[in-house]
Amino acid sequence: MNIDKLMRIDLNLLVVLQVLLEEESVTRAASRLNLSQSALSKSLNRLRSSLQDPLFSRTAHGLKPTTHALLLQQKLPALLQNLYHLTQAPSFDPESSDRHFSISMLESAYATLLPCFIGPLLQQAKNLHLDILSWKKGSMQALQQGKMDFGISALDFYEDQRLDTQKLPDGIEHSVLFNDHQTCLVHENHPILQAVEDGTWNLDSYLQQKHIQIVCEGNKWWALDYFLEKQGKQRNILSTLPDFYGGASLCAHSDLIFTLPSSFVAHAQKLYPLKQIPLPFAFSEMAYVLIWHQRNNDEPGHQWVREMICNSVDSTFGNL
Repeated sequence: MNIDKLMRIDLNLLVVLQVLLEEESVTRAASRLNLSQSALSKSLNRLRSSLQDPLFSRTAHGLKPTTHALLLQQKLPALLQNLYHLTQAPSFDPESSDRHFSISMLESAYATLLPCFIGPLLQQAKNLHLDILSWKKGSMQALQQGKMDFGISALDFYEDQRLDTQKLPDGIEHSVLFNDHQTCLVHENHPILQAVEDGTWNLDSYLQQKHIQIVCEGNKWWALDYFLEKQGKQRNILSTLPDFYGGASLCAHSDLIFTLPSSFVAHAQKLYPLKQIPLPFAFSEMAYVLIWHQRNNDEPGHQWVREMICNSVDSTFGNL
């Protein structure tokens, strides 16, 4: 390591570069950093001189990173995260900590999992700041880049090479919170209830019905649909919605069948007179998982939050 050269580098410029890469706009980056545009432009010029690269070119749509800047973008989040950890005390005291953590959660997990851990966590760490965000298409990338601390998503145990949920990117760690399975909801007077009672509720009758589908991460098909496709079959999905509560409402006011994780059923039934019926064929389970980047494996604050979430969820679902 060349200490003399390192001493001549202003590490604050790396923060400026990270924000510029995220915003791709001098105006937005200056606003986030509480700097004038003139001051930010001077910092950018210093960065260009230090790194011997223009870093960005101006376009009608903002700043476009150079190839070198894109390479730096892959390394900077982990580097800045490690520098941040160096400034923190080697231990974490939940009673006195006022740290910020961000958790991106799958929509169905809000009602199911958030109540399990949010109370115990904030009772022991009263000054902790938590940003609860929606899990969406770019959330995994945000986790990799260090823009987010934790994610709670779902993994399907059914294997199909087209399912991105079957694999986690390099560097992403996970812990299974609990296993779940798919089930069905219908309104209390749905005609299919007679078939369930008569024992004629099967795959064929399931496929003859019209269905509701929740779109997750932009995907209109779930693992269940890939499973059916391999048998040459397909559900008649009449309506897609972005959230499970909307699906429950539509189910309660139509003859559409709502297939969903069983853990959400109780929340839907608190709002609407819905009947639960089993999925009429064998299908693999799924799991809700807590995910984080391996760079935080040994960081005391992250460890404490992970353990609180895992232990709190296990105490609720561990015996189910």
